[in-house]
Amino acid sequence: MSLTEELNHKIDYKTKPQGSLGKLEDIARQIGVIQHSLTPELKNPCMLVFAADHGLTEEGISPFPKEVTQQMVLNFLNGGAAINVFCQQHNIALKVVDAGVDGDLPGHQNLIGAKIERGTRNMLHEPAMTKETCRKAMEKGKELVRQEAHNDCNVIGFGEMGIGNTSSAALLMHAFTGYRLEDCTGRGTGHDASGVDKKIAVLKNVAQKYSVTDPFEKLATFGGLEIAMMCGAMLEAYEQGMVLLIDGFIATATLLAAFHINNKSILTHCVFCHLSNEKGHALMLDYLKAEPLLHLNMRLGEGTGAAVAFPIIQSAVAFLNDMASFDEAGVSNKS
Repeated sequence: MSLTEELNHKIDYKTKPQGSLGKLEDIARQIGVIQHSLTPELKNPCMLVFAADHGLTEEGISPFPKEVTQQMVLNFLNGGAAINVFCQQHNIALKVVDAGVDGDLPGHQNLIGAKIERGTRNMLHEPAMTKETCRKAMEKGKELVRQEAHNDCNVIGFGEMGIGNTSSAALLMHAFTGYRLEDCTGRGTGHDASGVDKKIAVLKNVAQKYSVTDPFEKLATFGGLEIAMMCGAMLEAYEQGMVLLIDGFIATATLLAAFHINNKSILTHCVFCHLSNEKGHALMLDYLKAEPLLHLNMRLGEGTGAAVAFPIIQSAVAFLNDMASFDEAGVSNKS
């Protein structure tokens, strides 16, 4: 009997009608397969939130100034953001990564200084990153995940902060899926209808400027430093046999890059935590044939959807490990 068959047997002979725990059964099976175990564990969960600035903000693609990136990182470090609240609530270690914030940040126990550059270039005029810069960012992301694996972490979430990064994510989505930019581009941090129209116009000009076919070059051309670093982190998390908690629009666009650049098997380790209200996310999930756990009309980013979904994932593992079987409980199964 294969491991999957053994897991199915274990799940089906718990004291319940078969299939009655729905998606929880799928998650339990998935995590058992990831960990090659009939008794999987979620150990030392960690949330890495990558922060960086984007040169394209010079074109008015966001209603907020780029200084908000640095200000929000300080808010993370002071414990005042939504991701702080949810990680604290669910006992998830939160680490903020300065991948490329255009400013100096104070030393802090929860801040990882990994600045590659002070933000990306304005991709309306030149690629966001050189290939070497993108490669450095990816390698740093891999290094950070190896450190978490050394700390005996086997479940990891990915969040981000960067004014302008929904534009970068929309361009990556367009480049990798071929969907129209109009279908990939949403309100971001709060555009009105005219703001979205302007944003789409800028992104169309950017997309028309480049003819890129290589997946890595697409990431370097349209990505952000936080996205490139997160991409490397996701690829390494897969190599380390971790469970990957995938957040919303930007995290999924990052996964899309990882999927195309290096490893399509990465999806087997991904739990898609929620459906973002940011336009384009549903299409991206459909492209990846992924089913999200939650739909709460969230579109904040920061890893918040992953953090909120984590207790559900814990419940899936708990029932697999702790719920009695029919034989153990002395309950009659169906004939």
